[in-house]
Parts: sequence; structure tokens; C-alpha cells
Amino acid sequence: MKRTIAAGLVLLLLLCMTTVLATGSSTDPLITKSYLEGTYATSLKRDADATLAGAVAGSMSRLDEIYRGLEGYEFAPRFTRIALAARDTVTLTTGGSFTLTSGSAMLQITSGTVINASTGTTATSGANLRLNNRYFCTENTTATITASSSSEGYVDGLYKAGVSDVIPPTTLPFTDVSATDWYFDAVSFVYTNNLFGGTSATTFSPGLAMTRGMFVTVLHRLDGTPAAGTGGGFSDVRDPAQYYYDAVAWANTNKIVEGYSDGTFKPNLTISREQMATIMHRYAAYKNKNMSSSSAAFDAFPDKDAVSSYATQAVRWAVSWEIIRGSGGRILPQNTATRAEVAQIVVNYYENFG
Repeated sequence: MKRTIAAGLVLLLLLCMTTVLATGSSTDPLITKSYLEGTYATSLKRDADATLAGAVAGSMSRLDEIYRGLEGYEFAPRFTRIALAARDTVTLTTGGSFTLTSGSAMLQITSGTVINASTGTTATSGANLRLNNRYFCTENTTATITASSSSEGYVDGLYKAGVSDVIPPTTLPFTDVSATDWYFDAVSFVYTNNLFGGTSATTFSPGLAMTRGMFVTVLHRLDGTPAAGTGGGFSDVRDPAQYYYDAVAWANTNKIVEGYSDGTFKPNLTISREQMATIMHRYAAYKNKNMSSSSAAFDAFPDKDAVSSYATQAVRWAVSWEIIRGSGGRILPQNTATRAEVAQIVVNYYENFG
């Protein structure tokens, strides 16, 4: 019996070998004819070259299509002030935004979706733009803004201007602010939008520490200087002739500021970075903005434990949205903030929330 089984296995093995030899060495899955003849590498390279050439051609064709579609567009890396005469246009595409600061203009959406980033709502084609609202183009969007009258605004991202005049940011009256300063764009923004005034007709004093009264006044202007009512609830804010009186009254009424335990506001006291974050956090909540935050962003700062307990939530929110980006890699929560730094912080807030 064993001999019979062994004979059968030998016969089966011989049959398999005969089949393999009959098919030729080129079909061997491990050693091919092209390998034995030395043509394997050449064949592999030819196949790889063909594959890569096809991929490159496809990618170049797609890039050409994209850039051909963007012919004539310019890119504004930051908010660029632009003036429009009646019937002038600004065309925006994906990632571009426009903020109307004066005059009137209408939005026409050719494709895609435009978001009013200031209100968090979808804009309607054919609608008039709201002043000081930021209109943002989402993916695969093209939209045109047509001025109904002489208007001004800020454009950001990709845009195409029709018979318009981009106003060069060299019209600041301040002798202490140079176009090469890191804060130049921020100062231009806050000054031209009437959020900051100068400390004199010719000075901005960018290195001057910001006071609590100054900061609340800036937020009041950012909100459009709404009616403040009377009084402020603080024993040291009683004189309506003070420049900060209406702003402090408005902020206190809307629970944006609370003051000190002795019933004072201390408007002339320099504001710390954590106080500023706290007030801005309350302002954002008052405006129903996104109040989410990231612990990871906050924990990345080595001096996070130096933040006072009352300000922790606000500072975490501010660094999560990069409204406060730190200084030298640190939050420096008890340090004061200069007018130039606050100008940049206001721009950072505006870029996120309008």
C-alpha cells in the first residue's frame, strides 16, 4: 500500500514539472525571462517613467486649469483698504473676503456660497452689504461686489478689482509709525476704522501702555458706539465729559466689565494682558461669537500657570483663536499691553469674528 502511494506522489510530481517546463520560464512568478535576459530593469524603468509622466501631465493640466481661472486676480495677504466709485466692482473667489466700511454696495454670487462672517449667516445674492460686516467666499465660490455709491472697504485674499483704486497705506498722519514697523498694518486698520485715535495730531505712541479706559473705548467703537445710557455704576466714572464715560457705561450695562471690589473701575490704570483677554472674552460672548477653546493651545505655553484663576477660561479662549499669540513664546498674563499690541489684537479678533 505504501509503495502504491509513493509511486502516485512521484507520478504527480513529474506531471507538475512537465507542465511548468511546457509553459516556459517567462511565466515563472519569481524569475522571469526578462530578468534572465537582463532586460528586467529597463522594462521596469520604462513602466515607471510612463506612470510618472501620466501623473505629472494630469497634475500640470489641473494646475493650468486653476491658474487660468485665476488670471487677473491679485492677492491681499492682509486687509487692504480699497476705494470704489459708483458702479466699480470687486470680484472675489475662494478664501477672499470684503468688508464695506462706508458707502453702499451690492453682492452678486456667481457660484458657491458667501458667508457673512460677522453674523455667521449665509449671504443672499442681490442683497446690499451691511457696513462693517465681513463677507467671506467659501470653497468654489465666485462673487462680485458692485458699489452703488462712492464707497470704501477692506479686501482680503484673492480679488479682482474693476476700475478701482487700492489706497496705499501711507496716509497715516503719525510720525512715530513707519511702514517697516511690524504693527504698521494693524495701526492702519484701527486708525482708518476710527477704532483708535492718535495721542496727538501727529503721534500714535505705539509703545505707550494701554489703559483700561482706552481699551473699553476701543471695544465700544468696534461695536458701533451704541447708546450707553447714564451712569456706569462705578464711583470713579461719574463725569460725562471724560472720553471713556459712555464706553464704560455701555460695557458695564452689558456685563463686559465688572470693575473692582471697592466699586471703582480705575479707567486710567494700565490694563494687563489677562484683563484684556477677560474683557474681550465677555465682549465676544455678548456678541454671540464662538466661545469654544482648545486646552492643547493653552497648555503649550510654559507660563500658563501664571494666569490668574479668574482669567484662565478667557485666556484659553484667546490663545485658541490666536487673538493673543503670546510674546517670545509666553503669555505674560500680568504684563501690560502697548497700544501697538492692542491694535494687532483687535485685528486678530476681527479676522476671526468680524
